[in-house]
Amino acid sequence: MWNDKKAVKILETLAGYTASWNKPYVERVGERRDPFQLLIACILSLRTKDEVTAKAARRLFSEASTPETLLTLNEEKISQLIYPVGFYRKKARTIRDISRILVEKHNSRVPDNWEELLSFPGVGRKTAALVLSQGYGKPAICVDTHVHRISNRWGLVKTATPQETEQALMQIVPVDYWQKINPLLVIFGQAICKPISPLCSKCPLRKECQKAGVKIHR
Repeated sequence: MWNDKKAVKILETLAGYTASWNKPYVERVGERRDPFQLLIACILSLRTKDEVTAKAARRLFSEASTPETLLTLNEEKISQLIYPVGFYRKKARTIRDISRILVEKHNSRVPDNWEELLSFPGVGRKTAALVLSQGYGKPAICVDTHVHRISNRWGLVKTATPQETEQALMQIVPVDYWQKINPLLVIFGQAICKPISPLCSKCPLRKECQKAGVKIHR
């Protein structure tokens, strides 16, 4: 049976196991404690590989790294800078809309609360949680596909949706570890605990894992 002590143990094990790995780009942006760049990087990362996100964000931020400077670029220019991220034209419009709202209504400052963050175009709970946890150091669990899949695969939770997973993890994981969940499980999910045919033979948690839903593994 999983409990808070076991949850902490597996997170600490993962932290040690992945300590030398390259961090996901969004996590590296989060370390700057720049909520605006983190928010934009999160938008770019949706349905996009990490290396593509990193290159696109660097091109964009080299041209404009604040809401004010981004508003000097039109959608076509932003599209060119962020291509080939997924849905790059739609994201260009979203990025410009977010910048405009920040300048007009928030004195160019990204809000640090759920309600206002979720009111922005293109911002769902996953992105809002990342901004709160990585950008402002506030307690929030960002549940993306990796966190949802791996938490259920382990048997840590039994949930049908990411939002259910978020609520379940909040009940079992101590608050001090909420910020660590997403970075650890994203990098682990990309390299080891893959959606199809995970590399269970290399997993440091294979004895604890229930392998729920796993049909083929290596």
